[in-house]
Amino acid sequence: MDYKELIKSFTKENFLNNVNLHIHTKFSDGELSVEELLKQARDKGFEYIAVTDHNTVNAYLETDLLNENFVITGVEFDCWYKGIFFHLLGYGIDVHNEELKPFLAKNKKETEADWVRIFARRDVKKLIKAIHNAGGIAVLAHPACCWCISMENFVKTLKDIGLDGLEVYYPYDRHRGIIKFHSRHIMEKIADKYGLIKTGGTDCHHDLTPLSQL
Repeated sequence: MDYKELIKSFTKENFLNNVNLHIHTKFSDGELSVEELLKQARDKGFEYIAVTDHNTVNAYLETDLLNENFVITGVEFDCWYKGIFFHLLGYGIDVHNEELKPFLAKNKKETEADWVRIFARRDVKKLIKAIHNAGGIAVLAHPACCWCISMENFVKTLKDIGLDGLEVYYPYDRHRGIIKFHSRHIMEKIADKYGLIKTGGTDCHHDLTPLSQL
């Protein structure tokens, strides 16, 4: 399946109501098991979801998640670039890809402990290349929360090394309201200007709720 084209086809209404591409499970710092997550997703009518645990794809390797046809593979990496800490989402990746393995967590603390994850040292250019070589796309997670003077310049530098998209649709006014430096409107404008894919998700760590209800 061409996940890039699939994700590009999702609309704002999809991300608000029935598509959630940012979810964490017990394999990182989430509270839900994969089984609990899948049950909630079905019960609430989600058409597509992506499990994006921090720095690990073990949810895919150790469960039957890959057999679910409404699940898009994903992962969320902790990164630094140009002195800025940010999260990079990889979607539609082959979770068995050898090039991705050096970038994945070596232990559980690297998937859940903030004080460990913030010291991550990943070569972002090589990471984006690895995501592409694993068949995936690279998306800047909750960009409005990135601390930088010029969001546009930062996005442009990432696009120059292969960034594919921005996570535009996100509950900024809720659990990241206190560390929001830019607006969703600005993110949409930047995505449109640079031809970047617009994605969305709730950053779910417990109950899976549509973005429109947050």
